[in-house]
Amino acid sequence: MRLKILLFTLFSVLTMSCSGHDQNKYTIQTLKINETAIEVEIADTVEKRELGLMKRKELEADKGMLFIFEKERKVSFWMKNTEIPLSVAYISKSGYIREIHDLKPYSLNPVQSSHSVLYALEVNQGYFKEHAIKEGDQLIFP
Repeated sequence: MRLKILLFTLFSVLTMSCSGHDQNKYTIQTLKINETAIEVEIADTVEKRELGLMKRKELEADKGMLFIFEKERKVSFWMKNTEIPLSVAYISKSGYIREIHDLKPYSLNPVQSSHSVLYALEVNQGYFKEHAIKEGDQLIFP
Protein backbone atom coordinates (compact mmCIF):
# COMPACT_ATOMS: atom_id res chain seq x y z
CA MET A 1 0.00 0.00 0.00
CA ARG A 2 2.80 2.46 0.87
CA LEU A 3 4.49 1.68 -2.44
CA LYS A 4 1.25 2.48 -4.32
CA ILE A 5 0.94 5.81 -2.51
CA LEU A 6 4.60 6.63 -3.18
CA LEU A 7 4.26 5.73 -6.86
CA PHE A 8 1.04 7.74 -7.20
CA THR A 9 2.68 10.77 -5.55
CA LEU A 10 5.76 10.48 -7.76
CA PHE A 11 3.58 10.16 -10.88
CA SER A 12 1.53 13.23 -9.85
CA VAL A 13 4.64 15.34 -9.29
CA LEU A 14 6.15 14.26 -12.61
CA THR A 15 2.92 14.93 -14.46
CA MET A 16 2.64 18.44 -13.03
CA SER A 17 6.27 19.27 -13.74
CA CYS A 18 6.04 17.97 -17.30
CA SER A 19 2.76 19.68 -18.12
CA GLY A 20 4.62 22.76 -19.32
CA HIS A 21 2.56 25.15 -17.24
CA ASP A 22 2.89 25.90 -13.55
CA GLN A 23 0.32 28.52 -12.59
CA ASN A 24 1.94 28.86 -9.16
CA LYS A 25 4.97 30.62 -10.61
CA TYR A 26 2.94 33.69 -11.56
CA THR A 27 2.34 36.63 -9.23
CA ILE A 28 -1.36 37.43 -8.90
CA GLN A 29 -2.67 41.03 -8.83
CA THR A 30 -6.14 42.52 -8.90
CA LEU A 31 -6.53 45.36 -11.37
CA LYS A 32 -9.45 47.60 -12.23
CA ILE A 33 -10.74 48.85 -15.54
CA ASN A 34 -13.53 51.37 -15.00
CA GLU A 35 -15.40 49.77 -12.08
CA THR A 36 -14.54 46.20 -13.09
CA ALA A 37 -12.03 44.26 -10.99
CA ILE A 38 -10.04 41.51 -12.66
CA GLU A 39 -7.53 39.13 -11.12
CA VAL A 40 -4.50 38.68 -13.37
CA GLU A 41 -1.41 36.55 -13.46
CA ILE A 42 1.64 38.69 -14.17
CA ALA A 43 3.84 37.60 -17.08
CA ASP A 44 6.86 39.85 -16.62
CA THR A 45 9.74 37.69 -17.82
CA VAL A 46 10.57 36.36 -21.27
CA GLU A 47 9.81 32.80 -20.12
CA LYS A 48 6.42 33.72 -18.66
CA ARG A 49 5.46 35.84 -21.67
CA GLU A 50 6.41 33.06 -24.11
CA LEU A 51 4.34 30.48 -22.23
CA GLY A 52 1.38 32.78 -21.60
CA LEU A 53 -1.88 30.84 -21.48
CA MET A 54 -0.65 27.99 -23.70
CA LYS A 55 -1.77 24.45 -22.91
CA ARG A 56 -4.52 25.51 -20.52
CA LYS A 57 -7.96 24.01 -20.86
CA GLU A 58 -9.83 26.99 -19.40
CA LEU A 59 -9.52 30.46 -17.95
CA GLU A 60 -11.86 31.30 -15.08
CA ALA A 61 -14.28 34.20 -15.43
CA ASP A 62 -12.92 37.56 -14.22
CA LYS A 63 -9.35 36.32 -14.58
CA GLY A 64 -6.67 37.05 -17.13
CA MET A 65 -2.97 37.44 -17.77
CA LEU A 66 -1.15 40.77 -17.87
CA PHE A 67 1.99 40.78 -20.01
CA ILE A 68 4.53 43.42 -19.00
CA PHE A 69 7.31 44.31 -21.46
CA GLU A 70 10.66 45.94 -20.68
CA LYS A 71 9.94 49.00 -22.80
CA GLU A 72 7.18 50.38 -24.99
CA ARG A 73 7.16 48.82 -28.44
CA LYS A 74 4.87 47.23 -30.99
CA VAL A 75 4.07 43.68 -29.92
CA SER A 76 2.23 40.75 -31.43
CA PHE A 77 0.43 37.71 -30.07
CA TRP A 78 -0.46 34.38 -31.61
CA MET A 79 -2.37 31.40 -30.27
CA LYS A 80 0.07 28.52 -30.70
CA ASN A 81 -0.98 25.65 -28.39
CA THR A 82 -3.79 27.79 -26.95
CA GLU A 83 -7.30 26.35 -27.16
CA ILE A 84 -9.12 28.99 -25.12
CA PRO A 85 -10.76 31.73 -27.24
CA LEU A 86 -9.15 34.93 -25.97
CA SER A 87 -9.22 38.67 -26.46
CA VAL A 88 -6.16 40.85 -26.02
CA ALA A 89 -6.03 44.53 -25.11
CA TYR A 90 -2.86 46.39 -26.00
CA ILE A 91 -2.23 48.99 -23.30
CA SER A 92 -0.01 52.10 -23.20
CA LYS A 93 2.58 52.93 -20.56
CA SER A 94 0.01 55.20 -18.87
CA GLY A 95 -2.51 52.35 -18.68
CA TYR A 96 -4.88 53.35 -21.49
CA ILE A 97 -6.26 50.64 -23.76
CA ARG A 98 -5.05 51.45 -27.27
CA GLU A 99 -6.78 48.57 -29.08
CA ILE A 100 -8.61 45.29 -28.51
CA HIS A 101 -8.47 42.18 -30.70
CA ASP A 102 -10.14 38.77 -30.60
CA LEU A 103 -7.76 35.82 -31.04
CA LYS A 104 -8.61 32.48 -32.65
CA PRO A 105 -7.61 29.28 -30.83
CA TYR A 106 -4.50 27.60 -32.25
CA SER A 107 -3.96 30.35 -34.84
CA LEU A 108 -0.33 30.92 -35.81
CA ASN A 109 -1.17 34.27 -37.41
CA PRO A 110 0.36 37.06 -35.31
CA VAL A 111 -1.96 39.87 -34.22
CA GLN A 112 0.24 42.95 -33.96
CA SER A 113 -0.42 46.13 -32.06
CA SER A 114 -0.72 49.24 -34.21
CA HIS A 115 0.90 51.34 -31.48
CA SER A 116 3.82 50.96 -29.11
CA VAL A 117 2.57 49.53 -25.82
CA LEU A 118 4.00 48.48 -22.47
CA TYR A 119 1.27 46.00 -21.50
CA ALA A 120 -1.05 43.43 -23.02
CA LEU A 121 -4.02 41.92 -21.19
CA GLU A 122 -5.45 38.57 -22.27
CA VAL A 123 -8.93 37.56 -21.08
CA ASN A 124 -11.67 35.19 -22.17
CA GLN A 125 -13.15 36.27 -25.49
CA GLY A 126 -16.21 38.42 -24.88
CA TYR A 127 -15.01 39.67 -21.47
CA PHE A 128 -14.36 43.23 -22.67
CA LYS A 129 -17.77 43.51 -24.39
CA GLU A 130 -19.56 41.95 -21.42
CA HIS A 131 -18.06 44.56 -19.09
CA ALA A 132 -18.37 47.48 -21.55
CA ILE A 133 -14.57 47.89 -21.64
CA LYS A 134 -13.35 49.66 -24.76
CA GLU A 135 -10.43 51.48 -26.34
CA GLY A 136 -9.59 54.58 -24.32
CA ASP A 137 -10.50 53.05 -20.97
CA GLN A 138 -7.74 53.03 -18.34
CA LEU A 139 -6.33 50.11 -16.42
CA ILE A 140 -5.80 51.00 -12.74
CA PHE A 141 -2.90 49.30 -10.98
CA PRO A 142 -2.97 48.64 -7.22
